[in-house]
Formats: sequence, C-alpha cells, structure tokens
Amino acid sequence: MKRTGFTKLAGLASLAIGAAMLAPAAFAQDAAPALDSGDTAWVLTSTALVLMMTIPGLALFYGGMVRRKNVIATVAQSFAIACVISVVWMVAGYSLAFGANPNEGLNAVIGGLGNAFLGGVTMESTNGLAATIPESVFVMFQMTFAIITPALIAGAYAERIKFSAVLVFTVLWSLLVYAPTAHAVWGGGFLGGAGVLDFAGGTVVHINAGVAGLVCALVLGRRKGYGSENMAPHNLVLTMIGASLLWVGWFGFNAGSAVASNALAGVAMLNTQVATGAAGVTWMLIEWVERKKPGMLGLASGAVAGLVAITPAAGFVNPQGALIVGLAGGAAGYFGAVWLKRLLKYDDSLDAFGVHGLAGIAGALLTGVLADPKVNSLGEGANLVTQLYGVAVTIGFTAIGTFILLMIVKYTIGLRVGDEAEVEGLDMSQHGEALHD
Repeated sequence: MKRTGFTKLAGLASLAIGAAMLAPAAFAQDAAPALDSGDTAWVLTSTALVLMMTIPGLALFYGGMVRRKNVIATVAQSFAIACVISVVWMVAGYSLAFGANPNEGLNAVIGGLGNAFLGGVTMESTNGLAATIPESVFVMFQMTFAIITPALIAGAYAERIKFSAVLVFTVLWSLLVYAPTAHAVWGGGFLGGAGVLDFAGGTVVHINAGVAGLVCALVLGRRKGYGSENMAPHNLVLTMIGASLLWVGWFGFNAGSAVASNALAGVAMLNTQVATGAAGVTWMLIEWVERKKPGMLGLASGAVAGLVAITPAAGFVNPQGALIVGLAGGAAGYFGAVWLKRLLKYDDSLDAFGVHGLAGIAGALLTGVLADPKVNSLGEGANLVTQLYGVAVTIGFTAIGTFILLMIVKYTIGLRVGDEAEVEGLDMSQHGEALHD
C-alpha cells in the first residue's frame, strides 16, 4: 500500500505542490521500513518454536530410537549442543554468517568479525534481510537454526562417540562449515548471488547436516554388533512425541522464515502441512507394501522427511507443488534410510543422511522446477541447473570440511569410545547416569 500511495502522489506532483512535498516523505518511509510489531511478534514466536524443535523435539525423537543404555547420552548431546552453540553464535557465528567481510572477495564465501560478540547489535539496529524486526530478534531466530543443524548430525554418530568429541567437533563445525554455508546462501555470498533458492534451510541446514552425518558415520565406523545384534529403538512413543514436536515447531522454521506476519508466511505454513502429510503417507504405503505392516517409526520418519523436503521450497511453491515435494521427499527418505543403507551397509545410526540429506536434496532440486513467481517473485527464473549447482557445492564443501575436522578431533582428543564403554552404554561410560525402572 505504501508503494501504491507513493506512485499516485508522484503522478500528481505536477498538479499540486503539496503532493510534490509528500512524495519524498513517502519514498523515505518505503526505503527504510519502520519496525513492525506484528512481524516482531511472529518471529519471536517462531524463534521459540524452532528452539523447541531441538529441545525437546529432536532430543526425544533421537532418544527414543537408540537403545536404552544410550538414551541419556543421546538427549544430552542435543541439550549440550543448544548450550554450546548459543555461546558460539553470540561470539562469532552470527558475524561470520551474516556480517559483511571487509574484503570483497572473501565476502563471497564468509562474513567478517565486525559483529563479533554481537558488537553493533543495538536496540535500534536491524539486519537488511529483516528490516521490520529488531536485529536482536533476527540474531536469536537464526541462532535456533545454527543450534539444530549440528544437533541433526548427532543422529549419524549416536551410540559410539565420546561426549568431549561431540563438543569440540560441534564448535569447529559450526564456525568453519555451517557459518560459511549460511553466508554463501543467505548472507550475501556467492550461492545466493548465483540465484540458489533456499527459503528456510533445505541446503543450509538439512543437506549440510545430512552430508556431515554421512561422513561422520563412515569415519567412526559401525557400532559394535551392527548387523548381528538387535538395535531396535527402545521407546517409539518418545520418538513419536519428538516427531510431533518437530512437526509443530517446523511451522516456526518455515513460516517464520518469511520474517514477517504476512501472506507468504501463510502459504509457507500451508505448504509445510501438505508436504508433511504427503510424505508420511508415501513412506507408510511403501513400507506397507515391502514389510506388509506400516510401522510407527516409518510414519514418524516419513513425516520428518516431508518436513525436510519442503523446507527449501516452502515460500516458493504453491500448495500443488508442495504436494509433489512431499511425495518425492517421503520416497527419497525411505530410499536413503532403508534401501541405500542396506545396500552400502554403512551405519547411519538414526538416518541423518537418509532422511535429512536425501530428502533435503530432493526438496532443493524440486524448488528449481516448481517455484511459482505468483507465490514469491524471487522464484522468477528458478531452474534445476542452478539448484543442482547449489546442492553440488554444498555437498562437496561439507563433505571435505567435515572430514578434515573429524581428523583433527580424532588425532587430538579422539572420536570414539572404547569397546568396553560402548558395550556398557554411553549413559554410564560418558555421564555416570542411567535410567532406572
């Protein structure tokens, strides 16, 4: 409405001096939007929803899928990562991801340290990506993304990694892999500049975490007894509760990424629900045909695969496109978590790569095919080739970066617990605590 008003005033400038005086004022207001209480309230709410996705959502989702002797260790990983990244993001993560690098060439790949320790973030400041909300709210919203991404990786190394290794790896990976990826796509870097579309983190969060998870699984090797011992989830009710919290929290993830209380947030929310339901149905039907019975774990995993797949597309596709994304995401997730893992025999404990990596890739690629400019003008010119470029660069960078960091941790403090500690369970060996009847 502001733009329409300004156009009319400018058109009448030759007829009335008063209109000519109003036009510059309208322009100034349009160029520098005022803080909007509705937008701020929605992003504050979304921030809380996204944090809920990690604690307790992901913690319970993963905690229910491990064996009883590793439950405390698994939920502790999610909780500790939330604590550690809250500090890392404040100290340097935000600045590296969303700050400007004084070196123009380097700014294509990484931000600078001008906002280290949140220097320059004041009560009055805003980020250019979210001009209608306080920068402090934008910092906090993006922090929840930075928290859940390394927490997702934990699904790949569950039941066999040292707790100290989790902490060190998480800090290094957040600063040296996550922050550059976020900057490249969202912070003014080369992938966003090339036209790569990622509305809420299909590339930055899910492909990034999924690929890192696969590298972790390969480097750490299989759990003792993998393929011969029963490693079934100890409590699928916890997993269902965790998946449900992820589902609800994901509305903050996707609809919150509109960074405004507007129609785009509404369509992103609707698309999220449609895709999630479609993916859950897809996984269930495939499992029903293959195993003759639909499982609760499959339903939960399928829903999460749909949530992952729609994440890059949520604010670019229409509901019909969201349905296609959900169907594809459910199939991609099943392929990765069941067939591919069975074929290659790697031990991605809780299917971080199968669900997040492959469903994220499917969603990112389909964004280039299904983006509707009527939903979001930024989708104009979207194409499969550009999205494939973004996916390929992210896979390559994340895989190499994650491997290097794992080697650093391995040859300094060590990655994997000893055989006796693994058999005893990480609850006791790493934390000195255990579940009791």
